Amino acid sequence: MIEIVRIPALSDNYIWLVHEPDSGETVVVDPAEAAPVLSAAEARGWRITQIWNTHWHPDHTGGNAALKGATGCTITGPAAEAARIPTLDRQVREGDRVRIGTVDAEVLEVPAHTAGHIAYHLPSEKAAFVGDTLFAMGCGRLFEGTAEQMHANLQRLGALAPETRIYCAHEYTLSNGRFALVAEPDNEAIRDRMVRVEAARAVNEATVPTTIALERATNVFMRARSAEELAARRLAKDNFRG
Repeated sequence: MIEIVRIPALSDNYIWLVHEPDSGETVVVDPAEAAPVLSAAEARGWRITQIWNTHWHPDHTGGNAALKGATGCTITGPAAEAARIPTLDRQVREGDRVRIGTVDAEVLEVPAHTAGHIAYHLPSEKAAFVGDTLFAMGCGRLFEGTAEQMHANLQRLGALAPETRIYCAHEYTLSNGRFALVAEPDNEAIRDRMVRVEAARAVNEATVPTTIALERATNVFMRARSAEELAARRLAKDNFRG
């Protein structure tokens, strides 16, 4: 039912443009900047009506004010980070619903990268916008939370339907995959995936969205058997130079 467009921004960010054709509504997820979003929407004749923020970091909210000024859109984001996102119109928490046209999205609280980080899960579309919590073959750094929180987040997201498409906010897959090869050197699924990732990146093709099924097989953070193992892998990845 919905159309989703990937917009590259800054050095490695992805902004997502989500369009519901029946209503004509268009949502921008985590706008790092406004100009490429406005251009993409104008090229398609789409009317921007909403912004959904996953967390407060400037590379996810930097385009909020300009987009709101240009379109009059409504901005939704995490209640726990409202003080750090002054452009918010609506504050949401675990269990709240947001909507584009007739399509509902569930708000999931997934703190760890930031203290109030949220994700938006669209069950009917088998899609989730996860910001900097879950990446293709990776997870976010633990800036404001704990390994226990991140482990719980990844187990929760990993329990979504295997075909669920995961829309994350950065192109980190090549680096994540190189680390995964070290963390799980005998994982044939990681080796096979990296052949495709390296080929894609060699010609500057994107490697996301990913799927829950693919992450279950190849994401060494989602595959961590405990918070302690995740913590050890996250620390190793933070220092990884491969």
